[in-house]
Amino acid sequence: MKVMLINGPNLNMVGVREKDIYGSKDFNDICEYIKKEAKIKNIDITLLQSNVEGEIINFIHKAYYEKYDAIIINPGAYTHYSYAIFDAIKAVNIKTVEVHLSNIHAREEFRHKSVTAPACIGQICGFGEKGYVLAMEAILN
Repeated sequence: MKVMLINGPNLNMVGVREKDIYGSKDFNDICEYIKKEAKIKNIDITLLQSNVEGEIINFIHKAYYEKYDAIIINPGAYTHYSYAIFDAIKAVNIKTVEVHLSNIHAREEFRHKSVTAPACIGQICGFGEKGYVLAMEAILN
């Protein structure tokens, strides 16, 4: 199975920013954890990160043209207002799971609403980096 994992804005700063929310594990450590878990599950995973909305949309389009079986996306703050990312997910018609490291529903009110989740088959939040593994398991099942 071929899966594209897309991380959005500021996720490259995990381990540096708001450690009380995101923990002290840095982004590279999380990526290594994801790769290890993907290998165990026999998933060919591509990890991408961008702070730019248009690049994230281009990644989603690339998943279509390169025939990925699924997408896991953490849109970061774009979760709450990017109808362009919503449209891109809908356009490619690829199984997509939205993941958030923190529980967005237990944070500031503006974070409670995801405009991108309705384009996805599901949303996982609040389980840290384990959320990416749970998304892989959901896609496999």
